[in-house]
Order: sequence, then C-alpha cells, then structure tokens
Amino acid sequence: MKEQPDLNFRNPDVQEEIKEIIQFWLSKGVDGFSFDALPFLLEAKHLRDEAQVNKTQIPDMVTHYSQLHHDFTTTQVGMHDIVRSFRQTMNQYSREPGRYRFMGTEAHGESITKTMVYYGLPFIQEADFPFNSYLSKLDKPSGNSVSEVITSWMENMPEGKWPNWMTGGPDSVRLTSRLGEKYVNIMNMLVFTLPGTPITYYGEEIGMRNILAANLNETYDAGTLFSKSPMQWDNSSNAGFSEGNHTWLPTSSDYHTVNVDVQKTQPRSALKLYQELSLLHANELLLGRGWFCYLGNYNHSIMYTRELDGINRIFLMVLNFGESSVLNLKEMISNIPTRVRIRLSTNSAYGGREVDTHAVTLASGEGLILEYNTRNLLHRQTAFKERCFVSNQACYSRVLNILYSLC
Repeated sequence: MKEQPDLNFRNPDVQEEIKEIIQFWLSKGVDGFSFDALPFLLEAKHLRDEAQVNKTQIPDMVTHYSQLHHDFTTTQVGMHDIVRSFRQTMNQYSREPGRYRFMGTEAHGESITKTMVYYGLPFIQEADFPFNSYLSKLDKPSGNSVSEVITSWMENMPEGKWPNWMTGGPDSVRLTSRLGEKYVNIMNMLVFTLPGTPITYYGEEIGMRNILAANLNETYDAGTLFSKSPMQWDNSSNAGFSEGNHTWLPTSSDYHTVNVDVQKTQPRSALKLYQELSLLHANELLLGRGWFCYLGNYNHSIMYTRELDGINRIFLMVLNFGESSVLNLKEMISNIPTRVRIRLSTNSAYGGREVDTHAVTLASGEGLILEYNTRNLLHRQTAFKERCFVSNQACYSRVLNILYSLC
C-alpha cells in the first residue's frame, strides 16, 4: 500500500533517519518501543523473484503468499545488526536511574529457534524480549498444547533472559472465539502466574469475541481485522469507544452485555478476576521474582509452583484444560500439607476455602492458585531441581524487607 512504503534499510541514510525518529520520541519521555514485522526488514540484494513451492504451477496462477518460498525476503543477513543498533540508540536514554527504555520485538510466524535470536548474543543486547505469541495460536483447549508452549519457551530461552506470555494479539483470533468463553479466566490466570511479563491484548480481560465477517466492508485483508473491533466500554453507542457517527470497524454484536461497565458490577465476571490476578501479580514477590518449577501435565491439568528463597510459602497452580477430573497432589508433592488454602480460583465462590490435597476436584476450564507454608522449597529438592527455573535469582530478607542477589 502507498500508505506503508517498503523502506530500503540497506541505505545508511534510512537507518539514520529511523534512529532520529527513535531519539525524538525517547526525548519526549516514552518508555520504549515495540518493533513489528522485523523478519521483513531487509530483502536480498539481488532482488530476484522468490522460488515457487510448486515449480510446475503457472507463474501467473501464483496468488497466495504460501505458494512461494521466502528465502529472499525474510530474516536476511544484517537484519539483527540493524535491530541491535536500535537497541544501542535506546540505551543512550536508559542511563538515568529509573528511566530504563524497554524494547520488544515481534517476529510472528518464526520458529522458536529463530525467535530466541531476538534476545541477542551473550555480550550483545537486542530485545528485552521477543513477544511470545505461541499461546495466541492455540486453537483448542488442551493441557498438552499449553504444556508444550511453556516448556518450549523456557527450554530454548537463553540463560538469564526474561520470558513473557500473551494470549492474543491483533493478528490472532480472539481468545473467546478460539477456545470458548469458559477458558478466558483460566488463560488469564495462566499468564499472570507464569514467570516473566504477562501481556494482555485489549478486550481479553472481559472476553471480547471476534466480529463477524458479515459486518465488514473493507478492502484490507479481512483475516486480520476480526479481532480489531472497538473496545467495549459500555452499552452506549459504539460501545462507548467513540462519540462519532460510526467507527472504522463495527462493534461486536454482544457489546450490550459484554463490556467493562457490566462486568464491574458482576462479582464473578472475567474482569473482576483479571483485576484480582493483576493485583496479586503486582504485590507478590513469589510471582514477580520467584522460582518457577514445572511439575507436569496430568489428565490435561498443568501444574507448577512459584517460590522464593527467604519466603516460606509456595503458590501451586493447578489449571484444568481438559474434562472434569480429580487430582491427588500428594502423589506429586509428597511433603505438601493435607489441606491447603485456595488463594484465587476461576470460580470466585471458592476463594479462601481449603481443599484436601488427596483429592482436588477440578471442573473443565477451572483453575486454582493454592497456597501453603513450607521451609522445604521445591527448587532445592533433587527430585524437582531439573524442572525449576529462575531468570534473575534473588532472595528475600524478612528482617530488612529487601531483595538481594547474592544468595
């Protein structure tokens, strides 16, 4: 499109101009940048046509992106050097205490191996993290698939780097439309309790759906528009998003009942749980800086703990992505108390109750954050040591009420 010209990033003048734009906004006080579609930053110098997947196909009949190999237009040599130069420009504005400038990168569709390269090299920094969109690609609820996404990222991420998790994005089908309404709460619970940064695409906190194709009247690729409808704030015109006569994209047909105003008044709404999860994540060192110990996937229920040296408590997450089931936690963690407290549940009626760890009943799509006291943290135990991870190890001093790194 003429509105989005393909710049020649091999031209040093173009690179310099982009750096000046970055500097302009950093001097205005922005906290950072997200760099999108980076694999397409450069094309091969020879500018040859890309090879057809089916060599016998008539060239004029090639009309889809998937019908070509894209060796000449994606992830070219030198692309990461340019991205690292952007990082160096941003570092010049990160020297003031408390003013670190964040850099995220998006490489939608890349393999996990290629995605990890965006973290940089051992002594050359690139992104703070590449956006982890793999959960947003899941098209059916499954403990196995969720488990694979978690373990794949954690096992491939370079040592000392920081993870992140997102359940949706502008190029993905919305969570509710992909997995169903009953999995909204459990997916939000997942991203707020995994190690690293939880990322929310607007509307996922209230369970917004994709708009229907019949509502669209646009010349753009319709496949990328369904998840970009206006945020549903209330049941007024245009869902409270705009006072104009119309919006670029129509509002979803359910905005009268699925909106922020309605869910504020519902004690068991997706928004209420989202707010509770956000508050817990912000205030609990176990979630912000603690160890992550992945216990496994049992009957499509995934289990993991969060813990921190110096705090004699453990959070145990049990999230059921399958059918209703009963789990014996004693078989998995031998020293767990017979009864533990529910800190948060996707079913708000259960909050604060206790459960018998010999038999924890979980409905389909139900998640629990369990809490119990112990001095025997899992990451210190031989049986769990290989399944535990921490990005930047820290310990907590109860006497001084501080975190310190020399543990």
